[in-house]
Amino acid sequence: MIRFKTMGIQPAKWVSAAMMSLTMVGLSALPGWSQVDRLLKIGIEQRFGDQVGETLTLTALPGDRLTLRYATTEGEATLETDSVKLQIEMKPLPQPMVEERVVLSTHRSFESAEHDAQKWQERGLEVEIANPERWQVWAKREVYNTPLLRRLLLDSLKSEGNTIAHIETKVLRTYPQAYWIVNGYRYNRRSLEVESGNNRIQVVHTGGTTRLYGGSLRMQPNAYGNYTLVNFVPLETYLRGVVPHEIGPQAPPAAVEAQAILARTYTLRNLRRFAIDDYELCATTDCQVYWGLGDASARADRAISVTRSLVATYENELVDALYSSTTGGVTAPFEDVWDGQARPYLRAVVDSTGSIWDLSQKSLGNEANLRQFLNLKQGFNETGWNRFRWSYSTSLTEMAEFLNKYLTNRNHPMAGIQKIDRVEVTERAPSGRVLTMEVQTDKGPLEISKDQIRNAFYPPISTLFYLDPMMDENQMLKGYTFVGGGFGHGVGLSQTGAYRLAELGWNGEQIVQFYFPGTQIQPLNEAIVFWRDPMVED
Repeated sequence: MIRFKTMGIQPAKWVSAAMMSLTMVGLSALPGWSQVDRLLKIGIEQRFGDQVGETLTLTALPGDRLTLRYATTEGEATLETDSVKLQIEMKPLPQPMVEERVVLSTHRSFESAEHDAQKWQERGLEVEIANPERWQVWAKREVYNTPLLRRLLLDSLKSEGNTIAHIETKVLRTYPQAYWIVNGYRYNRRSLEVESGNNRIQVVHTGGTTRLYGGSLRMQPNAYGNYTLVNFVPLETYLRGVVPHEIGPQAPPAAVEAQAILARTYTLRNLRRFAIDDYELCATTDCQVYWGLGDASARADRAISVTRSLVATYENELVDALYSSTTGGVTAPFEDVWDGQARPYLRAVVDSTGSIWDLSQKSLGNEANLRQFLNLKQGFNETGWNRFRWSYSTSLTEMAEFLNKYLTNRNHPMAGIQKIDRVEVTERAPSGRVLTMEVQTDKGPLEISKDQIRNAFYPPISTLFYLDPMMDENQMLKGYTFVGGGFGHGVGLSQTGAYRLAELGWNGEQIVQFYFPGTQIQPLNEAIVFWRDPMVED
């Protein structure tokens, strides 16, 4: 006999927060004034137990002790120790169990997943955003909680012509049991809270990476059947582990101050990302890189202190404080990279203090203009950086292999292509970003758009590029050279451009407002809204 359950559903004690839908009215209305040093929940080891043999070792600093708190049948118990090793054992189930979830779509970014989730909600479908490995939109498991309901939903979507939505099914014969050993005694528990006397805990992550974290830690179940190690850390302490790694330890002080303002803004605006897993942000480039306190720098600490409580706003709402390594000489509006509402303050800005290019007269949506623009290498804030201009070549065979992986991961009906015949850019934004590409394959034409382009093809490290065909000795097409500029999505602040502006004497607030025109820099206060849910009417 095989039993069914909804994939990742945890006992009731852990379900309440994880079952939150995308609409989070309370979060969208959080008063800024009370959040100056808000306690954050950061997933620093997101899917612990996903790989066999994973361990996490938590250690107190010399002269300190760890306090472990965990639930028992009689209530809460505590014990003290110098260190504790968390491990996972795969234990057999009494009988096989089927886990299922309806995956409506898969995306490169949270921004695209959230927009798709909003479209489903507009149709009346309850959904949630997940991140098992890639960003996905799921039909809400609490609602579609039986095999019949899931299949009725999928049949309905298929009748409308949807070929992407699918049911992910796993037959489980084992489950991951978290445990730890202290003083020779093994404790099998699904959650554990760890504190220290001086609010510093050292963690040896899977693979041997050692990091020092401020605040406390909690191991807890997530929506994928394994566990997450969550760091509970005050906002300003968290920034000490973000800012030096995002902007670089040697950045000019004003550039670091700009990064601190944006990192604080980004953090508070994005607290909804991991509602399904009962934490708020991750520690990777899916959010902001966070490495704890071990590599905190004096320069970053000063910038965080000088800008304490300062955030970037537009009409008293926190801005989408996006940033990337290098824009390639022109920033991208939000809608050139992701679907969703345009942000008035995220527009195409030529990344130069001079009058090197007039977008109103020479749109980069014209490919001839774009080629001319990308041939310019001097006079930009990013001049001299190695990703400012780039060129990468690839064969049709390599492109087909990479594209096929992308299609397979998305459960796309064209997965399994054997050959690409040609590729062309079919639409380009005035910022020069590629909006759509058409790929001719042995299975027919395929259109790929916006940020998915960097997922579907290996060479482009931004969507600011044009294609040059490569021919063999018989003048037959054998591949393409991608010629472009910038590294990353190119929306908002250019970190390399910020270096140059700081060297020119601009201060942190001026740098932010250069890349986010029309915004205000102000201290957190009760009038500021962190995030307005577009599905909730004012």
